[in-house]
Amino acid sequence: MKGILQKARDEVRSIAQRNGYPGSPSHSPHRPSNAPDAGRQGYNIRDPTALDIIRYRYHHGTNLGSVYVIERWLQPSRFPEGAEGSSELAAVKAWVDEIGLEATQRKYEDYWASAVSDEDIEWLVNEAKCTTIRLPIGYFDLPGRNFTKGTPFEPYAQVYNAAWQNIRILIARLRMYSIGVLLDLHALPGGGNGAEHSGTNSGKAELWTSTQNRALGVKCCEFLARDAQTGSDIAGIQLVNEAEWDAPGMYEWYDECIAAISAIDPTVPVIISDGWNLEKAVNYTLSKSSVYPDKPTAPLVIDTHYYWAFTDEDKKKTSQEVTQEVTTRLQQLDGKEGSVLERGACQVIVGEYSCVLVEDAWKKCNDSTKEECVMKFGLAQSKKYQERAGGSFFWTWKMDWMDGGEWGFKAQSDAGNIVPPKHATLSQPARVKMLQRAIRQRDNRKHGALKQHVEYWSRADPSGTYEHEKYEQGWQVGYQDALAFFEGRATQGDIIGMQEVWVLKRVKESGYSGGFTWLFEQGVRRGIDDFYSTVGL
Repeated sequence: MKGILQKARDEVRSIAQRNGYPGSPSHSPHRPSNAPDAGRQGYNIRDPTALDIIRYRYHHGTNLGSVYVIERWLQPSRFPEGAEGSSELAAVKAWVDEIGLEATQRKYEDYWASAVSDEDIEWLVNEAKCTTIRLPIGYFDLPGRNFTKGTPFEPYAQVYNAAWQNIRILIARLRMYSIGVLLDLHALPGGGNGAEHSGTNSGKAELWTSTQNRALGVKCCEFLARDAQTGSDIAGIQLVNEAEWDAPGMYEWYDECIAAISAIDPTVPVIISDGWNLEKAVNYTLSKSSVYPDKPTAPLVIDTHYYWAFTDEDKKKTSQEVTQEVTTRLQQLDGKEGSVLERGACQVIVGEYSCVLVEDAWKKCNDSTKEECVMKFGLAQSKKYQERAGGSFFWTWKMDWMDGGEWGFKAQSDAGNIVPPKHATLSQPARVKMLQRAIRQRDNRKHGALKQHVEYWSRADPSGTYEHEKYEQGWQVGYQDALAFFEGRATQGDIIGMQEVWVLKRVKESGYSGGFTWLFEQGVRRGIDDFYSTVGL
């Protein structure tokens, strides 16, 4: 597989070099010699790297599940018989009480080492076409007793001595297959919500009301940011999972975490929970994601979750009604995309979703079978999230009761109910032909876009004076970016899925400021669109 891919890349580069396109040795990436202000201070645009692709592609993936943060409903086997409670804390306490600290430590380490096999990863790549894993972790998984001191996990810190090392090994193993990892702080001190997946069965969300817990949460983020600089190549850091609705001081705490991470590594994407209020999160993100921040700020992404199986209102709906409702999701983004200069950047991922409905809904499938209704529901979600989000992660992958039914990424992927984006299913020969076509048509596409752009403004504002060269340069950047993502850079080729934060990144790197910077931004967007139009995606 890797040999075929390398051969395809070599062929494409050979064509590029013969035609003198950016990326060949005779050109500096993205900077044509006659570009306006090409040598200006602050210009920092280079070809996308492998890490860029891992972070900014469309994330088609799944949550790992109950591995580093245990949930009893997913893995009852990880609890001794008679254990009370259903959380990570309940499990570790029960095992220590029964077999002692050292035996529990060995038990946990043995499980972590075998939780994901090479065959599992090959299925993710070859069958599910997965690009990214959302990895739920707990603060107790981080190395050193300082992370558990003064918390309910302090007596059990020894059990987790090797947890972070094991997580790092898993990240590296997945990276070898071009799969990125989004680190999700699922369980935080005190709990970002009152559910068992926050680590305890307290039923309380005490992250928000405790100064000590909030400070420890920031330290967790700082550790992950520093670790990201050591070559772990993570796709992002999620600050909290499913933050409680209207949690007190939530956005102020986000401010602290974002500032702390940005001071260490402003390149790593930071993901926030929308706290079940996407509109409020959108407005916050726009206010934080400006082109000209006071200091370097990490890319900001919103995580929202979609389920239709828990509320009383959902229980009254038919499967057809739910499937139709899927098409209305993410409307909070309407009118908020398309101009990072004017509004800031707003990027959303769907961090959790499933194909689960209450049993009554499946009984209301009319003339369709349950299997047909599940497929329509899953396909509607795949389509919607791929159209409007920067990625989507099914809940979930690993559980005792594999393949997991409507909760299982494997079951739903194997059944064709959850499908990857079109580009992920292309053969390598097809990719090569598409790349060749994009390179051959590049000049014509550029001239056509520039001509259309100039003619439009000549009609709309005949007496106006515009710096159309910025639009042209932006177009070249956008087209080359899309080509580089699709070709791949020491990783599997993909598309620019996180487009709003990618465009924000490019505008910042352009070094432009002033009234006509919008021409560069619109050029980047048109260049990206023209590439995908050329290759038929």
